[in-house]
Amino acid sequence: MSQLTFNLQPEKRIYTVSDLTARIRDLLAKNFTDISVQGEISNCRSAASGHYYFTLKDERAQVKCVLFKSQTRGMKFRPQDGLKMVVRGSLSVYDERGEYQIYVETLEPIGRGALQLAFEQLKRQLEADGLFDGARKKPLPLLPSRIGLITSRSGAAVRDVVRILTRRFPNVHLTLYPVRVQGEGAAAEIVEALCYFQKKSAADVILLVRGGGSIEDLWAFNEESVARAIAASAIPVISGIGHETDFTIADFVADMRASTPSAAAEIVVQTRREFDKHVNDLRASLEGCMRYRLLELSRRVHELAGRRGFRRPFDLLRQQRQRADELTSRVAQGLRARLEHSRRRFTAAHLRVRSFDFRGKIAALQLRVEKRSHDLVVRTERLLRIQRERLERLSLQLQERGPLKALERGYAIATDAAGKVLLDAAQVSVGDKVNLQLHKGKLITEVRRKEPS
Repeated sequence: MSQLTFNLQPEKRIYTVSDLTARIRDLLAKNFTDISVQGEISNCRSAASGHYYFTLKDERAQVKCVLFKSQTRGMKFRPQDGLKMVVRGSLSVYDERGEYQIYVETLEPIGRGALQLAFEQLKRQLEADGLFDGARKKPLPLLPSRIGLITSRSGAAVRDVVRILTRRFPNVHLTLYPVRVQGEGAAAEIVEALCYFQKKSAADVILLVRGGGSIEDLWAFNEESVARAIAASAIPVISGIGHETDFTIADFVADMRASTPSAAAEIVVQTRREFDKHVNDLRASLEGCMRYRLLELSRRVHELAGRRGFRRPFDLLRQQRQRADELTSRVAQGLRARLEHSRRRFTAAHLRVRSFDFRGKIAALQLRVEKRSHDLVVRTERLLRIQRERLERLSLQLQERGPLKALERGYAIATDAAGKVLLDAAQVSVGDKVNLQLHKGKLITEVRRKEPS
């Protein structure tokens, strides 16, 4: 009879780290596609790519957050340490470190609006750069003959300024450069107008005015590009923006701030009279409706993006963005280390070159050359003297032992016709010519007879 065996122990499944992380990421991305979390920002840093990385914390916990550059478009402020924010986004996992983090879509300050925060950040930055310093502001001309006006063509501000200027100074030359004073592209048109008057030298003073409104309406005058264009203008600029209680960045940078556009015109024409003209904003309700509609559509897009078919490509893109930031940071650290090493080597070499006494070395070499030259002259003279003495001694010996000395004593040198010295009588025959060299002069003789040896 066969026996039946039963294995009641469940089969154990072993995950790889990548599989486990992927499953956790899918669970988080599926259940936390559109969440809002509030806390305080800390450890905020901006990567070279333009992405922001920070930690959102409260008293008992913290979570990593990533704000990609594409999400910062349209944001007037930038995240920084210490700000309390409500972040909205989706939750996922960064595979390489196994950390869960929030991919931030929007940021909203707690307790104050985003534009107010952006206004304060830009104000602190420009004040630190010295754009608000009274020492750099230019005095206004006493009697300007040409006035430049930068404002909207259809706004009430242009009518107020023109009315006041034409009543007080009918012959004044007024040049209007029409621009949009709110909405997208308004700041660029204002900068273009300031550059126009600067290049053409078409005005002695410039009025930059518009009527009142909300902070959103006046935001074109809070842009950094407008502030720096005002500071760079060689022509004095008077700002008359909004109501008396309205302050913009342009007011702090301008050479003179007027409470209203009419007051700006009064300042130009040297009068103390003030006008209390305000312009109500008719676009606030329309912009509110549009903002609400865009928010609804954005929420719908996020819901669709949270579905599995769309979620994975975004996760891969986010992973690659974060990995690129880390690699960029490593390369930057390596380059900084190499640069610091090269700087230290250069400093050490510079110190060695500076400490080397070229003048002392040259003086020592000159002394050595002079000493060697003197020794060479002494040795040469001594050698020449020795050789001269030897030459004289040899000359004396040559004179004492030479044949000419013997000739002085009566001897003679006999040679045959060929000039060969005769040492034996057998070398010549009778009738041969014989030359005799005496001490003084020569004799030629002929052999007549030969004596036997």
